[in-house]
Amino acid sequence: MDESPGTTQGPPGAAPALAGARVDAYLERIGVARPSRADAPALRELQRRHLMTVPFENLSIHVGQDIALEEERLVDKIVTHRRGGFCYELNGAFAALLRGLGFRVTLLQARVFGDGGRLGIPYDHVALRVETEDGTGPWLADVGFGDHAVKPLALDSRAEQEDTSGRFRFREAPRGDLDLLRDGSRQFRLDLRPRALSDFRAGSWYHRTSPESHFTRSVVCSRLTEDGRVTLRGRTLISTVRGKRRTEELATDEDVLLAYLDQFGMVLDQVPEARAAALRE
Repeated sequence: MDESPGTTQGPPGAAPALAGARVDAYLERIGVARPSRADAPALRELQRRHLMTVPFENLSIHVGQDIALEEERLVDKIVTHRRGGFCYELNGAFAALLRGLGFRVTLLQARVFGDGGRLGIPYDHVALRVETEDGTGPWLADVGFGDHAVKPLALDSRAEQEDTSGRFRFREAPRGDLDLLRDGSRQFRLDLRPRALSDFRAGSWYHRTSPESHFTRSVVCSRLTEDGRVTLRGRTLISTVRGKRRTEELATDEDVLLAYLDQFGMVLDQVPEARAAALRE
């Protein structure tokens, strides 16, 4: 990937930052003006707008589309094709955008806590350690965990951090890891060692192929809204507005495709159907 003059690099081994025109196209996609400085307020606005405009979705898994962990292709999926993705895709692309704007970004791997407090596979999730020009942070930025923190979290703080989606806190874990808690419940265990996007290929393969993965068991598309969240889970449209939840069952394929267009700006030519049953055969 070509770099424009003055492009800021990430840590050693990181992928190149996006060039100027691609950065502008990405910013247009999420409705943000180019920030004058790579500081904490800019990072907060970029994360909030990304969560509101680029859906967390696993549709590619259910319509047989490839998932390639290459930054250029991930950005193309989000910017050109107006799609979303799951954690590897969303945070992989967001990292490229942030580097293109002058932030220093390191990819971190995490294992997600499941039922009964059981940890998921290694490279279960990717999150971003972000350093800003104003000397604050470092920050944990994450646009790929679905319903999660709206603001970046101060990675070095062990105090509770208030967010519109709850109270978050980092707690020391074995081997130098950190557990992230939301309202007292463990979300994931974060390994602070730097990673490359290619390190997550096995985790991505597992989640898009295994019948044990929750991503193959159901079809989901979800994004933050100004006053809540909108989610399409299979054929059920779920809207949460100021804490009040409303569900609507969509009767026809046309209704489902229209919901993808109206709620997420996505044009699909088929209704995604869950693959888990077929994978077990």
